[in-house]
Amino acid sequence: MYRVASPSEYLVITGAGIDDIKLAKKGWILPGQSYIIFDMSPVNYTFEVQAMSIEKLPFMLPAVFTIGPRIDDMPSLHKYAKLISLHDKLSTHVKELVQGIIEGETRVLSASMTMEEVFRGTKEFKQEVFEKVQLELNQFGLLIYNANVKQLVDVPGHEYFSYLGQKTQMEAANQAKVDVAEARKKGKIGSKEREGLTLQNAAKIDAETKIYATKRAGEGMMAEIKVKAEVKVYENVREAEVAEANAELAKKKAKWGKEAHVAEVEAVKAVALRDAELQTEVERMNALTRTEKLKAEFLSKANVEYETKVQEANWELYNKQKAAEAILYLREKEAEAQKAIAEAELYACQQVADGEFYAKKKEAEGLMALGQAQGAYLCNLWDAVGGNYAAMRDFMMINGSIFPEIAKINADAVCGLQPKISIWTNGGGEGGRNGAMKEVAGVYKMLPPLFKTVHDQTGMLPPAWMGTLPNSGSNN
Repeated sequence: MYRVASPSEYLVITGAGIDDIKLAKKGWILPGQSYIIFDMSPVNYTFEVQAMSIEKLPFMLPAVFTIGPRIDDMPSLHKYAKLISLHDKLSTHVKELVQGIIEGETRVLSASMTMEEVFRGTKEFKQEVFEKVQLELNQFGLLIYNANVKQLVDVPGHEYFSYLGQKTQMEAANQAKVDVAEARKKGKIGSKEREGLTLQNAAKIDAETKIYATKRAGEGMMAEIKVKAEVKVYENVREAEVAEANAELAKKKAKWGKEAHVAEVEAVKAVALRDAELQTEVERMNALTRTEKLKAEFLSKANVEYETKVQEANWELYNKQKAAEAILYLREKEAEAQKAIAEAELYACQQVADGEFYAKKKEAEGLMALGQAQGAYLCNLWDAVGGNYAAMRDFMMINGSIFPEIAKINADAVCGLQPKISIWTNGGGEGGRNGAMKEVAGVYKMLPPLFKTVHDQTGMLPPAWMGTLPNSGSNN
C-alpha cells in the first residue's frame, strides 16, 4: 500500500529489504514491512525547576522551552525516529526525559554561581542553560527552538527575593527622606535669601555697617540652617545605616553564635573523638606490643623446637635411610639367592620332568610293544586253539590267575560263616573226550556249586560272562 505523510510529518519504514530504518515523506509499504508516522511540530514544555546557588540558597526557576525534532539534519531525524517517535510528544515519558535534562543542567550550572550572579545575569544564565541543555538533547535528535526563563521565585520557607525587595524599598525610602530634607533646606535658604534681598533693597540707604551686620547675620543663619540640614540628612543616613548595620549585625551575631556553638560542639566532640582515638591507639599499641612479645617468645620456642625436631628428624631419616639401604641390600641379595635357587630348582624340575617324560615315553613305548606282543600272542593263541573262544578264555583266566583270586575272594566272603554244604556231580568220568583237559575241567566243574553257595550265603550272583545259576530246585 502507498502512504503519504502531511507537510509536518515523516514516514518511518522498517522491515524486509531495509537494514535500519527509512525516512520518507511518501512511499510504498511492502509485505513484511511496517511503518509509523511521527509529527515534527515543536512542543512547549513548561517547568518550574528548583535549584540551589553556591551559597546553598534554593530558588524556583520558571521556564518554558519549545522543543522539537531537528528537521534540517537527517542523522538527528534518525535518532528521533528511533528513540522518541514511538512515544507521544505530550506523554509523561517524553516530558520527564526533557525535564530531567533541563533540571540536571540547570542545577549543575546554578550550583557554580552565587544568587547575585544568577539574579543579575539572567540573560547569560539563560544562554548557558540553553547551550548545555541543547548539547544533551542532541543525542535524541531534539532542538530547542525557543527558551524563555521567567523571573526567579522564592521557595516557600526561603524568602530571599522578598527580603531583597524589602531592602531595596528601605533604601528608596531613606533616599526619599534625604531628598525631602534637601528640598526643605533649599526652600529655607531661598526664602531667607529673598528676605535678605528685600531688606537690602528696603534698607539700601541704611548704614553699611547695618547692611554688613545684617548680611553677616543672614549668612550665619544660612550657614547654620545649612549645617542643621546637613546634620539632619547625615543623621537620617546614619540612622538608616545603623538600622541596616544592626540588622546585619544581628544576623551575623546569630550566624556567628550558631557557628560558635557548632564549633564548640564540634571541638568537644573532636576532643572526645581524639581522646577515644588516642586511647584506642594506646590500647592497640599495647596489644601490638604484647602480641609482638608473645610472637617473639613463641617464635623463639618454635624455632628451637623446629631446629630440634629437624635434627631429630634428620637423624631418624638418616637411620631409616641406612636401615632401608641395608634391608634393600639384604633383600636384593636374598632375591638374587632366591633367583639362583629358583633357577636351580627350575633346572632340576626340568631335568626331573625330562626324566619322567622320558620314562613315561619309554613306558608307553614298552606298553605299546607289550600290547603289540600280546596281540601277536593272542593271534597265535587263537590260531593254536583253532578259533575256540571258550578254550582261549579259559586259558587266559588260568594264565592270569583269575581262578585263585576268585577262590580267595570267595574264601574271604564265607570266612566265619556256617555254610550249607552241597555236593554236586556232573556224572562225568575219566573217559572224557579230551584227556589233556581233565584237571582243568575238574576245576571248572567246581564253579557252579561255588557260585550257588556264594549266592545262598551273600545273595551275590556271578558275572554274566562266567555263567548263570539254574533256577531253584534244578541241578546243572
